[in-house]
Amino acid sequence: MPQRIWTISNLLSVSRVLLLAPLAYVLYSDIPSRQAWLAAIIVLAGLTDFFDGFLARKLHQVSELGKIIDPLADKVTAGGAAILFVGAGLLPLWYLVVVVVRDLLILVGGIYIKAKKNIITQSNWPGKVAVFFIAVVLLLAALDNPSLEGTRHFMMWLSVVLMGISFAIYVQRLFVGRLSEKRSVR
Repeated sequence: MPQRIWTISNLLSVSRVLLLAPLAYVLYSDIPSRQAWLAAIIVLAGLTDFFDGFLARKLHQVSELGKIIDPLADKVTAGGAAILFVGAGLLPLWYLVVVVVRDLLILVGGIYIKAKKNIITQSNWPGKVAVFFIAVVLLLAALDNPSLEGTRHFMMWLSVVLMGISFAIYVQRLFVGRLSEKRSVR
């Protein structure tokens, strides 16, 4: 029986990516209450990230497609937003490089595992926590308040540590665990 594609949870995941357009518009415009609008868009994106998984489980809409769309939406949204914020001078380039390189490595690893073992890799909780802290960094950058500069720097470094931890868990769980299963079966 084919799975439904356009479930509420999958629509929420896709909407997170679509929020990059209004984020870019507001970020590069001179509209009144710009910082409040940026903050609202970032919070809304964070809520879609929480509710897509919550509703998928609650409404019994967990699907193989959703397991792909949700983490892909996280990666595209986080990377896209980081690119926009670096372009606007609100985040340093090195932070963008960390976010994008980690996500590209996870994406390539997921494609490799799918090809080798036909397994769709799911997000892990440390990865979700890392994405949450990336959103906090974006929120603090959007507020662009000099009194929050120390907090933003701390959160940037905390999110980098969390990205590293989630990446290490990802590598251990998938590459060490999944690929070694094949060897032990022989």
